Amino acid sequence: MASCPLFLMTPRPPPALVDASRFPPLAGSADLPTSRRPRPGRRHGHRCDSSSSSSAPRDRPPRPRQQRQRSQRPGGRGDVVDPVGFLAKLGVSDRAFAQFLRDRHKALKDRRWELCSRFIDLKEASSGFELLGMHRHRQHRIDFMEWAPGARYCSLVGDFNEWSPTENCAREGHLGHDDFGYWFIILEDKLRDGQEPDEYFFQEYNYVDDYDKGDNGVDAEEIMHRMKEEYWEPGEIRSRKSQLEMVVKLYEQMFGPNGPQTEEELGEIPDAQTRYNEWKSLQKADSSSLSPSYDIIDNGQPFDIFNVVTDRASFEKFQAKKPPLAYWVEMRKGRKAWLEKYVPTISHKDKYRVYFNTPDGALERVPAWATYVLPVHWEPPPEEIYKWRFGRPKVKGSLRIYESHVGISGSEQKVSSFQEFTSKVLPHIKNSGYNAVQLIGVVEHKDYSSVGYKVTNYFAVSSRFGTPDDFKKLVDEAHGLGLVVLLDIVHSYASADELVGLSLFDGSNDCYFHSGKRGHHKYWGTRMFKYDDVDVLHFLLSNLNWWVTEYRIDGFQFHSLSSMLYTHNGFSTFTGAMEEYCNQYVDKDALIYLILANEMLHDLHPDIITIAEDATFYPGLCELTTQGGLGFDYCVNLSVPEMWLWHLENVPEQEWSMSKIMKVLVSRNQNMLSYVENHNQSISGRKSFAEIILNSGKFSIRSVDDGLMEASLLKIIKLITFTTSGGAYLNFMGNEFAHPKRVEFPMSSNDYSFRLANRQWELLDKGFHKHFFDFDKDVMSLDENERIISKGSPSIHHCDDTSMVICFTRGPFLFVFNFNPEVSHQSYLVGVDEAGEYQLILNTDETKYGGRGELKSSQYVRRTCDKRVDGCRNSLELSLPLRSAQVYKLVRILRI
Repeated sequence: MASCPLFLMTPRPPPALVDASRFPPLAGSADLPTSRRPRPGRRHGHRCDSSSSSSAPRDRPPRPRQQRQRSQRPGGRGDVVDPVGFLAKLGVSDRAFAQFLRDRHKALKDRRWELCSRFIDLKEASSGFELLGMHRHRQHRIDFMEWAPGARYCSLVGDFNEWSPTENCAREGHLGHDDFGYWFIILEDKLRDGQEPDEYFFQEYNYVDDYDKGDNGVDAEEIMHRMKEEYWEPGEIRSRKSQLEMVVKLYEQMFGPNGPQTEEELGEIPDAQTRYNEWKSLQKADSSSLSPSYDIIDNGQPFDIFNVVTDRASFEKFQAKKPPLAYWVEMRKGRKAWLEKYVPTISHKDKYRVYFNTPDGALERVPAWATYVLPVHWEPPPEEIYKWRFGRPKVKGSLRIYESHVGISGSEQKVSSFQEFTSKVLPHIKNSGYNAVQLIGVVEHKDYSSVGYKVTNYFAVSSRFGTPDDFKKLVDEAHGLGLVVLLDIVHSYASADELVGLSLFDGSNDCYFHSGKRGHHKYWGTRMFKYDDVDVLHFLLSNLNWWVTEYRIDGFQFHSLSSMLYTHNGFSTFTGAMEEYCNQYVDKDALIYLILANEMLHDLHPDIITIAEDATFYPGLCELTTQGGLGFDYCVNLSVPEMWLWHLENVPEQEWSMSKIMKVLVSRNQNMLSYVENHNQSISGRKSFAEIILNSGKFSIRSVDDGLMEASLLKIIKLITFTTSGGAYLNFMGNEFAHPKRVEFPMSSNDYSFRLANRQWELLDKGFHKHFFDFDKDVMSLDENERIISKGSPSIHHCDDTSMVICFTRGPFLFVFNFNPEVSHQSYLVGVDEAGEYQLILNTDETKYGGRGELKSSQYVRRTCDKRVDGCRNSLELSLPLRSAQVYKLVRILRI
């Protein structure tokens, strides 16, 4: 198949029978993927059984890079492709790494050709969810398709067929099992008592609308007669009473009415050219014939069906003729007609599984493309399907992300639901000033204590939180509040569970994953995908497109890329040498997958946001794919939270190095997402930063109100991290009000307790938690109004380890931090380039934030003097209370 020319394989989809916006869930006879069956249309959603009866249990900141990314097309069409283009931009001159990028680009082109040979383009390769899994078909049936190349037999078992492994199985031959390992099963709807089968095998039903044109009472025979009279011209079509009628006519034409009956009587048959000449002479004699002049000469050569001899007028006449779809549509009936005639073969919320017979015996599996795993079949009737109310919002300025886990979002000791999150947490996120919500643990996973990172079912939302429609409502309400919704996606590894996951899915060890040691994560007990397999790429690319298409997700954070980019899974010492990014431990196929994923997402969904989480900072993460990069919009600076954690736990506060802190904060600033702490800093036995600062006893108290001054350290840590970020910032749920407790999911070590698997929302209105929340809210509001972290990169003017003072500018804003826990600085000089008046717009020492309020109102506007400080032409004289930070804005420029 790979050698077949593309122009022979490109499908030409027929025109839609009706307006697609009117009948979105209907299956259609759309594109014909190579070596596949006709693609059914949009699914209604399906829910499958994770336990069986036989087994237990935007105007977004228009960054130049982003705009170029949106104009890019897969393969770099429209842009000059330079596999090593970003190296010159970054000033890297490593010959070995440059050669690795060139080799990777060659492999990328080969992988694209493999995909296009099977799926035409990246859009087709990422649309597997339209074909695989369960889909309602127009012809009163449900189609099921699954990929299991190692299986020898495939069927569906469930409540609908009393768990019989033989009643609904894939047929023999191509329509049941193709050469690539795809199994196809048709579940015919059952006739109601007293109903007769449809007269025409192609009779279609509009499953969504109550009525269609076919319900107007017009008889099918009348429609066929009208089509013959109104559409077909004389001689173009003629009805036949028998399938053999045409064969008999041709036989009589060749041999006469009393032709030979045996091979002996047949004698010798003239060659093709002689037969053609004789037939042509008869055609000339019969000048009354109106048949199109299409002749095929069989000369014994391959593909001689394409050697068509025709006249131009007949060809143009045939090309101009439109298909008689209007008559076909008029024959289709509506949903009420379907309900009167049929009973669904598998009902909404029926339990089911896929059954395989493999060389190692029989297996029952949850379908890999299942959309709901409770486990039941999910196909709500059209009147119950969720109707979207709001469009996608556009991000203005920077990304301020609120990271959340639905299960622990409540204050009670239980697993919270999508509905509770929608009604209680989403309004709080909006009120807190964030413009994006990032959800972790949404994709179905069996082990709740894994925080959702050991995924078992990639196309299903976690059933422990609610239904697919509940999640759609969550996304819709978030959009209505102006929040974009990001999903933490785990394509770097998968759960090793064999009962409900993909491990040993078809009985073989290398269906979705590598075999041997390479197929297992060294430390986490998870399985590693085969990124060099076209069908695995089809699965993963389709999964990304599925979440955007079905649930209107606005972007993804790709979790733990270091696990997939290296065969040692990132558990190795990195020195930063370029050789470490191109040696034998680098998985080139994983890099190619990430390039394809970004190309597909940005091509099909131009406003999509992709974020890379890679602890090794692989070169080119946020560079254009046409310039040798991986194509992400942002990458996470994982060094920042680790740096803060190290200082808080191991370094006395008086010994903190300001220069080392700033080096980590700004060394990789461009397109960098920064955060003080996310869920990683408060799970698996760790503590939240608030818990470390408030309960460790390391930090001296300098306020009558215990804890307020300790909280001031957390405030300036958050502010400096936010103001030095590269256009994106993240906060984990609860940390906006200094949540005092860590997160601990129920597991055997804590007797499966929910005591720490929740958030103490009642603290929002109490003590310093209220002060801290007010501060966090004002910081987010300040960025919303002033676009602080969207104004270029920080320019550091002053960084003094002795006084523990840091000063830098970003656009017209001046940021000053005093980390000294013991000394307040009076009349402290900091340099500025622009002479003028600077107004204080944020002060962490204000009493409303729990500070001491040392600054007087007269000190809120400061004018520069012409004294040179820090290499700048002008300077400001400031009062800096201990453990405090100030943000000034240039409001008036003085011309000298």
